[in-house]
Amino acid sequence: MRVWDIHPGFLNRQSLLGEHREIHAIHTVLSQHKKGYSRHPETLRWQDHLPALWLRHEQVVAEMRLRGFNHFSPLPAPHTEIIWPSVFIDTPGRQFELLARKYATKEQGRIPLPANAGELLGSHALSLISRECLPASANPATPESFASLAEALVHHLRQPPTKKGRTEVLALLEVPNLRDASLLLDYVPQKSRQATVLNELLLWP
Repeated sequence: MRVWDIHPGFLNRQSLLGEHREIHAIHTVLSQHKKGYSRHPETLRWQDHLPALWLRHEQVVAEMRLRGFNHFSPLPAPHTEIIWPSVFIDTPGRQFELLARKYATKEQGRIPLPANAGELLGSHALSLISRECLPASANPATPESFASLAEALVHHLRQPPTKKGRTEVLALLEVPNLRDASLLLDYVPQKSRQATVLNELLLWP
């Protein structure tokens, strides 16, 4: 049982759909006070954080839509503040390491796994612009730099884009303000189809 913290664009088809199932399972256990997996570390991590689990679900669903999957199992939208868990089961940097091993002989996700901090930053650059954040500098040769950058990006992407930042990204991509996943991919240049920001354009209007 696992809910990833890194952007779902890095997950392959099996991992993406698997996380979607796990999110529903955890939400059911916590919201309906069921016993199955109630003491699992991943379940415990999301206890008292159902609004954040809902938003992670929406991030995963946006990625599913971007890849052409239908979705018919919405979670109830929260009416309270979204507060994320303060702990990770595995740090974001470690999550990339786990996926690299897991995908060594398998297909990767929509976004290729980054080999260094520079590639990681590149895939997230438009997401940072959409939040009016200055892209951080990163030494691609330093493992510590990769780990700290991976965690910082997770926290950045848990915040919604600003209206100004989103408008700037749409202008950079030269696409209209679309929420239809298939039309979005038709408009986005090939070189930008591996950017984390694409599913965010569907998630946040």
